[in-house]
Amino acid sequence: MNNIIIGTAGHVDHGKTCLIRALTGIETDRLREEKKRGITIELGFAYLDLPDGGRAGIIDVPGHEKFVRNMLAGAGGIDLALLIVAADEGVMPQTVEHLGILSLLEIQHGIIVLTKTDMVDEDWRELVAEDIRSQVKGTFLEDAPLIPVSSYTGEGIEELRQEIFRQISLLGGKKLDIPFRIPVDRVFSMEGFGTVITGTMIEGQLKEGDEVMLYPGEKMGKVRNIQVHSQSVDTAYAGQRVAVNFSNLKKSDIQRGDVVAVPGSMHTTMMVDVRLNVLKDAKRVIKNTSRLHFYHGSREVLCKAVLLEGDVLEAGQSAFAQLRLEEEVALKAGDHFVVRFYSPLETVGGGVVLDPSPFKRRRGDEQALEGLRVLEKGSLKDKIEQGIREGSTHYRLLDFVAVQFGTSLEEARALAGELEQEGKIVRIAGDLYLHRDFAEAQGKRLSEILREYHTANPLKEGMKKEEVRTRFLPRQEQAVADGMLVYYEKVERIKIVNGLVSLFKFKVKLDEEASRMMKEMEKIYLDGGYAPPATEDVLAQMGKDQKKAQQVHNALIGAGTLVRMDAQICFARQHYDEAVERIKEQIRAQGQITLGEVRDLLGTSRKYAMVILETLDREKVTKKVGDARVLL
Repeated sequence: MNNIIIGTAGHVDHGKTCLIRALTGIETDRLREEKKRGITIELGFAYLDLPDGGRAGIIDVPGHEKFVRNMLAGAGGIDLALLIVAADEGVMPQTVEHLGILSLLEIQHGIIVLTKTDMVDEDWRELVAEDIRSQVKGTFLEDAPLIPVSSYTGEGIEELRQEIFRQISLLGGKKLDIPFRIPVDRVFSMEGFGTVITGTMIEGQLKEGDEVMLYPGEKMGKVRNIQVHSQSVDTAYAGQRVAVNFSNLKKSDIQRGDVVAVPGSMHTTMMVDVRLNVLKDAKRVIKNTSRLHFYHGSREVLCKAVLLEGDVLEAGQSAFAQLRLEEEVALKAGDHFVVRFYSPLETVGGGVVLDPSPFKRRRGDEQALEGLRVLEKGSLKDKIEQGIREGSTHYRLLDFVAVQFGTSLEEARALAGELEQEGKIVRIAGDLYLHRDFAEAQGKRLSEILREYHTANPLKEGMKKEEVRTRFLPRQEQAVADGMLVYYEKVERIKIVNGLVSLFKFKVKLDEEASRMMKEMEKIYLDGGYAPPATEDVLAQMGKDQKKAQQVHNALIGAGTLVRMDAQICFARQHYDEAVERIKEQIRAQGQITLGEVRDLLGTSRKYAMVILETLDREKVTKKVGDARVLL
């Protein structure tokens, strides 16, 4: 069963509420002030029984100019619009404004209803109908049926009811297989129940017991009870007017304009990239940095319009823009919105959300504009690629991009797999994907870092991994940096050997002098056994070129030929490994070993025995217990 929301629109006192009462028998003026003043101030709700046994929800929106913000709160979920014009007054200012709002929200289906026909003669009725046809030309109502009715005499009511049934039968299905979302248009407390919200379920399904998140505050709640058309149900579906009772949220936690949705299914933002359209009959222009009222769902916030192309938008014009909001909102790509002039408060335009989580844009940036063209016209796969392209600089994970463009992580993974096979993106680790262009640019940057290092240290096998991470990606987590290095190793840009990173084709090249020094140093340390000479003495024996001698010495340490114990003591790797094994064997045999026993075991002095034990402690091979060492 397809669930449908019908909405009224039109000027104040044109008979919207009376028409709904005639169609349904339900009174939608629910406030004492509304009864007294005879106009709808807040949203009113009713339902119409359908021939198939279902019910269509009806939203009665206020027509008075002062309450347009309330009209906007109800218009977002409408599937079928009834544009209501009183025969005795004809097209009025709020008729025009409401028609513009419905067009901006891209509502596709509607009926024009000419009310109060009992108050005029046939000739006047025809003149008003002709004027209405002229007004709706070029809108979604241009070819819509126009049905004259009288709520007082009943004329045309059944014809209108049947036309509503006919149009409902032509409407497409709702999105039920995506996370639910309900913009809150009312919140109140009921004694014995607690906090209740009402709103139009615009997508998905909601069940009793479901956990929900309140956006933008991101507070968690749980569904205790659901009502649809005043009847308790286990499950509510997209296209229904719902009242939801929560078990662990207070009324003060929620305000009109909040969104109830699946936890983690939305992002909150203070910037939105949009296609911004100005109404063809707008009396005002939108300039770059114009301050506007932004309406989305049931939420209203102030914003600044940054025009990304051009300086001024006049009546009927359109452009890409970034709206910078003064409060956080939660929305999705593809959502529609309306903007009203800051002062005086007039509807000037609206449009569609292209990116609900953008980075700050520069005006006239052609690359940014091209990206927005992709988001406006491209497939979901194109949008995922664009999201990865822009998110690469911040190493955004795929789950962020999935939420950004309103799809599941599973579908985003499938599309990312296709993009990877096409060579457009690369997978770094887990759900971290980077655009190939960014990965290539970062690879060149890494190569330059290593090239500079090799130039300064020609005799070292490479840079320590920790140092590479610090210089290459200082602000990223270790897992991200390691994933990047693994990727660049896989594509043969670098190689990693013994924790040292170098360019893939780099090899240490020794000239004749460096080769001589290396051989002599290796012999000195091998001959030194467990009592090698101090580093400064070894370097002094190499001759005048002390800089090269230091480089050769560092290269031997980097290659693992020498083991640095402290600033002045190194051991040949062979002797160090032998000493470690002999010490471990003795500890296993007698449970511990003392400094004196190490000295005697290795036939060395107390100084060298001490430096060996301190090194083993640092390496977590042994630990000191009293005056002895034990194995860890």
